[in-house]
Amino acid sequence: MQNYRNLLVWQKSHQLTLEVYRVTKTFPCDEQFGLTSQLKRACSSIPTNLAEGSGKLTQREFRRYVLISFGSSNELEYLLFLSFELHYLTEAEFMELDAQIKEVKRMLAGLINAISKKIIISGLFILALITSCYFLYYLV
Repeated sequence: MQNYRNLLVWQKSHQLTLEVYRVTKTFPCDEQFGLTSQLKRACSSIPTNLAEGSGKLTQREFRRYVLISFGSSNELEYLLFLSFELHYLTEAEFMELDAQIKEVKRMLAGLINAISKKIIISGLFILALITSCYFLYYLV
């Protein structure tokens, strides 16, 4: 269990969420329950799942929540592109948000890889321990 606020990827995704909330204030009113709502849910899902996952007891559980965050980041990336194509975002806004989401995605991918390695190493340790116990049992 760890403090999610210490995760750099959580900090970056939280800042991205604040920025998405800021830019969607200018979206058309008829998008309030459509694209605006989807953007807010997708972006807030990233730091939310990191926070929830960091409170889990195992690395395997934590990785599951990071994977969900990664899925939400892909969804957000598309929704930002759609917003730009619909001319709801300026090119400058889109470029900045797109750069931020790409950075968050890279960080999430790195975190997934790091957690996966820990899971593999702990699995190998357990396997070695079980094998050792097995041989000791039959030697005695």
